Amino acid sequence: MVTRRAEPAGDGAQAFRPEDLALPWLDEPLQQVLAQHRGHALLVCGAAGAGALEFLLRLSQAWLCEDRATPSGPACGRCGSCRLFLSHAHPDFRLQVPEALAVARGIPVLLDERRKPSRQIRIDDVRQAIDWMTTTSGRGQGKVLALHPAEAMNAASASALLKTLEEPPAGARVVLSTADPGLLMPTIRSRCQMVRLPPPPRAQALAWLERQGVEGAGVLLDGAGGIPLAALQWSREGVSASGWRALPQAVAAGDAGPLLGWPIPRVLDALQKICHDAGCRIAGGAGRFFPPDNWPSGATLQGLAHWHRNLQRVMAHAEHPWSEALLIESLVAEGRSVWHPEPERRSARLAGS
Repeated sequence: MVTRRAEPAGDGAQAFRPEDLALPWLDEPLQQVLAQHRGHALLVCGAAGAGALEFLLRLSQAWLCEDRATPSGPACGRCGSCRLFLSHAHPDFRLQVPEALAVARGIPVLLDERRKPSRQIRIDDVRQAIDWMTTTSGRGQGKVLALHPAEAMNAASASALLKTLEEPPAGARVVLSTADPGLLMPTIRSRCQMVRLPPPPRAQALAWLERQGVEGAGVLLDGAGGIPLAALQWSREGVSASGWRALPQAVAAGDAGPLLGWPIPRVLDALQKICHDAGCRIAGGAGRFFPPDNWPSGATLQGLAHWHRNLQRVMAHAEHPWSEALLIESLVAEGRSVWHPEPERRSARLAGS
């Protein structure tokens, strides 16, 4: 096998930086788990982008810390164990994520150059992790295996993990995360203690985004469904509050320009959010994802329902190698027809005559 080691991005090997893990809305859930849960297998359930991976890392670091002030307190961040943890060198911690996610997050991983990084946690990955758990703890604090996200395991991978979840080696813990427990095998769920990770309070999320230098934090936070890590990523990738605010008008006018260059899953997410808010406004309610000002008028529930069904069909194949620009233009053109149905139908009649 031809392999290469993907190293963390940036100027150092410390990808698990304390400032990246110190998400304030995780403090209380972390304290509760450390104080109340003594099981060997935990399943952390939280919305994608709410900090589930960061929670797994902070929990694992606390379990392995050699100088915690209290049993329910966080890791000290100073002891030898914490320094090893933050530098990806702790002998008693293993983080199992899909290769594609490891590359995106700058987590060291061995890659086979003959194929694209996998989006799944494969059965070989799980078997190697199980073998690792049976070896002796290097620092005497036990061993921790973290898997994120658990739904990235295929059926064979999940089945391979079942026995370890039920009867782990002495002193070993397994912690998994998922955005949707329903995507996991019932036998996985039944072998884990479930921990619910609540969404961040809006005020706390806004204050955190503003400290990160995000302009128009409130608009982007609403657009991201209240998930601050997603809003931060949008901001870093050039999505502005003014651009997001103007998106419904652009789609209603048939202008695909603001969406060109976006990943297809994000385009579909944005269009579905426009569809959702438009339906809410027609029904007399308030939208959730876009500010209420300057909203386009003229859409019908029937047109929105048809557009939404088509968006869902495309979403089921979001990873297909589409011609991205053509797909985006087609989806926006269909969206325009929701706000301007009469000219579209008239053109169709003329074309058929």
